Amino acid sequence: MNIKKATLSDLESVAHLFNEYRIFYKQPSNPEGAKTFIQERLTTGDSVIFLAGDDRGIVGFTQLYPTFTSIGMKKAWILNDLYVSEEARGAGVGEALLHKARAFAGETGAASICLSTAPDNETARRLYEKNGYRQDQTFLHYELEL
Repeated sequence: MNIKKATLSDLESVAHLFNEYRIFYKQPSNPEGAKTFIQERLTTGDSVIFLAGDDRGIVGFTQLYPTFTSIGMKKAWILNDLYVSEEARGAGVGEALLHKARAFAGETGAASICLSTAPDNETARRLYEKNGYRQDQTFLHYELEL
């Protein structure tokens, strides 16, 4: 398996997986919207996307967004998206992407990586916990939908 940072030349593959990711989270299929969104992220550099590939092609991705911890006075990363295509699940792709995200966060001097997942996504929760992620017991997180 090969993990690499996505570039604009990967746009079609990333957009396809991103659309599948959104469908997994019960959003309507929107291939053009997915392509536009990913193209904007890659063009502006306001996120970092890592791709996992094997002999089948690109089979997974993770997308990280930068943020900061005021208390820690350091950079932090939000692991907003992690997706592995159905045919590649169970082969260690998700774990390899988590390892790459962790290494990248360390290289950038980040204090932490945070993520969210659906409470019923047991597979993802097991993967995250196996890789050292713990449910936050210190702060309550709130969201204002606009």
